[in-house]
Amino acid sequence: MAACEPLNHYLRAMEEMLKQINIHSEEISSFAASDADSLEQFRIKFLGVKGLIKAMMGDMKNVPVDRKKEFGQIMNGFKNLAEEKYESEKLRIRQLGAAPRSHLDSSLPGSPMPSGSRHPVTLMRNRIVDIFQRLSFTVAEGPEIEDDWHNFTALNLDENHPARDMQDTFYLSTDPAILLRTHTSNVQIREMQKHQLPIRIICPGRVYRNETISARSHCFFHQVEGLYIDEHVSFADLKQTLYFFVKEMFGEDVKVRFRPSYFPFTEPSAEMDISCLLCKGDGCAVCKRTGWLEILGCGMVHPNVLANCGIDPEKYTGFAFGMGVERPALLKYGITDIRLFSENDVRFLQQFSGV
Repeated sequence: MAACEPLNHYLRAMEEMLKQINIHSEEISSFAASDADSLEQFRIKFLGVKGLIKAMMGDMKNVPVDRKKEFGQIMNGFKNLAEEKYESEKLRIRQLGAAPRSHLDSSLPGSPMPSGSRHPVTLMRNRIVDIFQRLSFTVAEGPEIEDDWHNFTALNLDENHPARDMQDTFYLSTDPAILLRTHTSNVQIREMQKHQLPIRIICPGRVYRNETISARSHCFFHQVEGLYIDEHVSFADLKQTLYFFVKEMFGEDVKVRFRPSYFPFTEPSAEMDISCLLCKGDGCAVCKRTGWLEILGCGMVHPNVLANCGIDPEKYTGFAFGMGVERPALLKYGITDIRLFSENDVRFLQQFSGV
């Protein structure tokens, strides 16, 4: 009987520990931290250096030798339960911003989300596109990385044509025949190659030229080019189309003039000026004291360009025009530095939230 007393003592101690484990397991499972402080108290109580689990591990000496493995597995499960509960509650508190629940007022309105705005260049592009769509022009797009033929050769600029020097081009070092397009005329070529006549398109997009960045120029900018090809298209059709555009864009009072010019892909060619919107034609620094601002180039599509695309120049004629988007945006919104369009200054962009 005397030999059984120590064994009975160990068994009673183990039963008491198992009872405590069951009680505390229920406490752990039902625990929900109200804030970071209550979570820390949970950690100290169960997982701290002087915590409950550490103490119970020390009481393993009271477990009979033949039951230590079994009891050790129970203790490891109890410890894992406490650790998993601590980590899950820590993540939940962190997602709540570690703010005490008692300080949260669900009746308060949410934080305001400021509304975004379209970029001024996008606003101007959309305005230009909308005007021409009212004249039944459809939007066509093409690649910004282009081959030499679509960007130059098909447009009547052969390899040694001096007009190529007018457009400082970014070529890909891996293949000098591949480049960043210098205009959206490459889209016009691709559309003409489809031979789906008549063609009445506008081609908006970003273009690239190796130019010095300043208040008036940039190495990338945006263009909208137009093309109309059909039978019996004349220069008069071109002028009336552009007259309509200018009146819709800048108002009925703006004055317009056409000046003869040269472009390899059109013949005859012209540049279109409008009276300066800032000085009303009196002369200022923006218009270089002339009272006029050039806004686009235009002309009748050169027969060679039509032939390069497989269109019979004896049967079809057409006109083309092209304009930058940044310059009208500068005039429209009174902006004096083109670099502002690409600096992503939120203070600048927020001015257009109500436009």
